[in-house]
Amino acid sequence: MRVKQRIYDSRVQDVVDFEPREPGRVGMYVCGPTVQSAPHIGHLRSALVYDQMRRWFDACGLETTLIRNVTDIDDKILANASAAQRDEGASEQWWALAYRVEREFTAAYDALGVLAPTYEPRATANIREMVELIERLIERGHAYRAADGSANVYFDTASWPEYGALTRQRRDQMEEAADAAEGQAGVKRDPRDFALWKAYRESEPETASWPSPWGRGRPGWHIECSAMATRYLGEEFDIHGGGLDLRFPHHENELAQSQAAGQPFARHWIHNGLVNTGGQKMSKSLGNSLFAADLLAAARPIVLRYFLGSAHYRSVLEFSEGSLAEAEAAFSRIEGFLERALETVPAETAIADATRLPEAFAAAMRDDFAVPQALAVLHGAVRAGNAALEAGRQDELIRCTSEVVAMLDVLGVNPLDPRWATGTRQDDASEAALGALVEALIAQRAQARADKDFAQSDAIRDRLQAAGVALEDTPNGTRWSLT
Repeated sequence: MRVKQRIYDSRVQDVVDFEPREPGRVGMYVCGPTVQSAPHIGHLRSALVYDQMRRWFDACGLETTLIRNVTDIDDKILANASAAQRDEGASEQWWALAYRVEREFTAAYDALGVLAPTYEPRATANIREMVELIERLIERGHAYRAADGSANVYFDTASWPEYGALTRQRRDQMEEAADAAEGQAGVKRDPRDFALWKAYRESEPETASWPSPWGRGRPGWHIECSAMATRYLGEEFDIHGGGLDLRFPHHENELAQSQAAGQPFARHWIHNGLVNTGGQKMSKSLGNSLFAADLLAAARPIVLRYFLGSAHYRSVLEFSEGSLAEAEAAFSRIEGFLERALETVPAETAIADATRLPEAFAAAMRDDFAVPQALAVLHGAVRAGNAALEAGRQDELIRCTSEVVAMLDVLGVNPLDPRWATGTRQDDASEAALGALVEALIAQRAQARADKDFAQSDAIRDRLQAAGVALEDTPNGTRWSLT
């Protein structure tokens, strides 16, 4: 009997069986970034979580369509561009800022080996679909034009009895919607009604507005994802994902407006946990944001990916001063095993093959993508492989090596993958020079041992050890590593 995939559905608030709507295919929509400022660790973690899920679906033989949007028109984008022009004398337009920041996100994702989405729609390229969706909501009696006659259009939360279904809140307990017209008496029927279309304001660039049946303006944030998800995945699709901080109001509003428009929308909702730094939730107001550029400068990208993907996707990821060093040490043990093993095992064992995945690893991934348990299986295989290598058990070594490669490939941290060719430990000039010096000393030590000059041999070993270089004598020669 085929074992089913299990996922935690945030709407149901329980782990459920996952059965794709269309056999053999998975449709996923993931809320991408609002490109207002540089990417930080939270953005990286979220993108990586869904990349791991996608890779697992691929390993299971499912054809995955992953749509990850870019919100390139938003209050914050306009505000940041305006502030830069006012305070810094910058001439960068809002659309140029959005595109520049979008490229920073793409570069960070690429550096971490996050696969490109099947498609990455921009909000500004889907205005027509948003207008059509708003028109449908008005026709069905779930949206209305502002009472002041402006072009503002709002979703009527009182008209939809299921409003609050995703986060299990009663409407009268919800926070008021944070819209541009908030506080203007009589503009909205209820403070919880949220903007579908925002009227053009003279204080904003005219380029940040589009024509509509209600007048020039721009879309509200929530309507953007509803329109883009259904345009590229259809009115019903398998999974909608995003950060836990998006559950309310963003995803709650997406669900309400989409279903009020007559669309089934997402079958399952998945939310990844946030990031803590020093025991505190990361936020700009606390000044504890960890930006992608700094993280990528502090660690090898493959190690950063290993760290970001090591916790369960629903848990809080704790970042501390020693996190990257610990990840480097753990991942180096895996790399060290592969380097030693591939000196003796056949080359074909280095080819990733999902059929070589241990059942315990597959069981962990089927159980709501339990990556920590999957990593335990991986490290267990590394330990078994090292033991087999020391004992000369070739068949067991070959099996362990092929399993390790297959598991690393699913997790996107296979150091043998060409995408990491420029991120290996010996890739820059300084490390190449170090390698040459160490190898020269190892050759001198080997000659001293051959001449039975053991005092000289020990002296070379001690000098290297004092410099932080450990030697390991094996049947295939002497290996070295940094301690």
